[in-house]
Amino acid sequence: MYKSTFKRTFDFVLALAGFLVFSPVFIVVMVLLTIANRGTPFFFQKRPGRNERIFKIVKFKTMTDARDSNGELLPDKDRLTKVGQWVRKLSLDEIPQLLNVIKGDMSLIGPRPLLVQYIPLYNDFQKRRHEVRPGITGWAQVNGRNTVGWKEKFEFDVWYVDHISLKLDLRIILKTIVKVFKTEGISAEGQATMSPFTGNE
Repeated sequence: MYKSTFKRTFDFVLALAGFLVFSPVFIVVMVLLTIANRGTPFFFQKRPGRNERIFKIVKFKTMTDARDSNGELLPDKDRLTKVGQWVRKLSLDEIPQLLNVIKGDMSLIGPRPLLVQYIPLYNDFQKRRHEVRPGITGWAQVNGRNTVGWKEKFEFDVWYVDHISLKLDLRIILKTIVKVFKTEGISAEGQATMSPFTGNE
């Protein structure tokens, strides 16, 4: 009942309340990133949602578009701005995704939405992460975030799909708050973010 009916109401009410509460922080971060990025403070990217339906995720833009002499983007860690590093450390870059939750593209809790180009690389087990709406945070994030390997991440995602409940969602929210304050698991070793998925997990 919770998964099919009340979870969406739970998401909408908490996301709307959260956005109103964090609106002053939203405005401050938006101004700082506009200055740091010399332009837009937002990052939009197509991501697969429930049943692999494509939507545009919105986040605060924490990295520049700096490129090398061949026109290729520099590694993430070289493009991460000082303001962006601070924003990411405090997980403030996720605040705009509350708008995705309010709209219905995402849930507060669920498997993180990954890149569209990963879809053909998934095996049948990994594809099950798309049986539910993707989340701002999830079971994989509170069990290592970007420091666990892809195999473990997918196992955590599918475990969540099979065990969704209000009790579990509340547990994940509390664990997320603790991890944000401890700034745990933000980056994989040597990376600003997780290393790319290659489909060989």
